[in-house]
Amino acid sequence: MGKFIISTRSNGEFQFVLKAGNHETILTSEGYTAKAGCQNGIESVKKNSTNEGNYDKKVSANGKHYFTLKAANSQVIGTSEMYESSNSRDNGIASVMKNAPGAEVEEKL
Repeated sequence: MGKFIISTRSNGEFQFVLKAGNHETILTSEGYTAKAGCQNGIESVKKNSTNEGNYDKKVSANGKHYFTLKAANSQVIGTSEMYESSNSRDNGIASVMKNAPGAEVEEKL
């Protein structure tokens, strides 16, 4: 089962990561100025993660594969890690789709 972990960045902003059952990070949020915003971001991931159309598959300048997850308003709510292949990236998307909806939330502030 996946888990969202809320933490504080060095600049004081809040962020969350979604970890798969094997403790690998599969999605990272932007920085939020308020903890409530971060919590709303988690709810948005839970709500939007099951729709494959909300994922944008991308390739970075150095050839690594990654994806972003967007909300209904097209705002990016999470970005994946970098993957060596498109197949690995697609497995990452499948992992978010599986783990996010029922994931617990843990705070490490």
